[in-house]
Amino acid sequence: MFSELILNNINSSILVTDVELKILYANPAAESFFKLSARRLKELSFDQLFRYSSFDLERVQQAIPTNQGFTDTEVSLVTIDENHAMAEMSFTPVKSKKDTHLLIEVHPIDQIKRVSQESFVQSQMLASRDLIRGLAHEIKNPLGGIRGAAQLLDKMLDDNDLKECTQIIMDQSDRLRNLVDRLLGPNRLPKRSQTNIHKILEQIRQLIELESDSDVVKFYRDYDPSIPEFVVDEEQIHQALLNIVRNAYQALQSQGQGKITFQTRIASKETIHGQRHKLAAIIKIIDNGPGIPEHIRDTLFYPMITTKSDGTGLGLSIAQTLINQHRGRIHCESWPGHTEFTVYLPIEL
Repeated sequence: MFSELILNNINSSILVTDVELKILYANPAAESFFKLSARRLKELSFDQLFRYSSFDLERVQQAIPTNQGFTDTEVSLVTIDENHAMAEMSFTPVKSKKDTHLLIEVHPIDQIKRVSQESFVQSQMLASRDLIRGLAHEIKNPLGGIRGAAQLLDKMLDDNDLKECTQIIMDQSDRLRNLVDRLLGPNRLPKRSQTNIHKILEQIRQLIELESDSDVVKFYRDYDPSIPEFVVDEEQIHQALLNIVRNAYQALQSQGQGKITFQTRIASKETIHGQRHKLAAIIKIIDNGPGIPEHIRDTLFYPMITTKSDGTGLGLSIAQTLINQHRGRIHCESWPGHTEFTVYLPIEL
């Protein structure tokens, strides 16, 4: 049929279902997206294609009975082969002489959203960093005066009870100064040298295991031995990756059992922040925890953003700053049962 020929040549994934959402047709783009043949897709219903999805299934089920189509612009999907994608999805009831079918279009927007989000986050990070630096310096000046006055007063007092008060003022002033210093981020330029990325990951794994008093979290390693040693500031990369791993570990502790996977790969001709690099190391920190709450995913790397009652929300912000100093970037994907931080670092031999 002429109409089927057209559908077969559309780049977006096209599915046609009956009123019970059983798949009747899938074009080649859908076979590629779901990594299933058309014959296998026709054995499934639409809702069986996903391990997780953010679209409203009840609304999809009511599209044919109510004859109301709709479009969802930013849908998070995890297919049955554990492939995560962001997509724009359209659901359109189509009437024929005998039956009504549901035409479903899935248009991946991962690349567009990633580039847009990367640019937005980068500009927001620079703006917030300038604001924080201005505020931090305004805070540090009077803070130094408060601490100095408390120190002088402490030397003048003989009453130990009053000295306790001045000591509290000095301790809290130091605490605030340390917080401001952390907000300002690294205060030195990277000291670069040839480094093995797997050595850093192993040090982090051993450190987290030593800090833990139980074996509720298991570590798994999936390393690419072809990654050569390359030039980075070992201390800064260690700190950045440690902040990510520590967050993953703390998230898993609350659920009793969990696993963290360290995965490394090498990529050629990788574009990072608009610049093409001949080679790049890709480091993934993957955990099977509860996932990052949806309301903070877009602001995850901003300072003071945290879900922990005792957290400062600076770990990921500092990690991003350190990775950016190496002309790299961090990307995060998360849904219930899976959180994946990916660090891209240019390989400078």
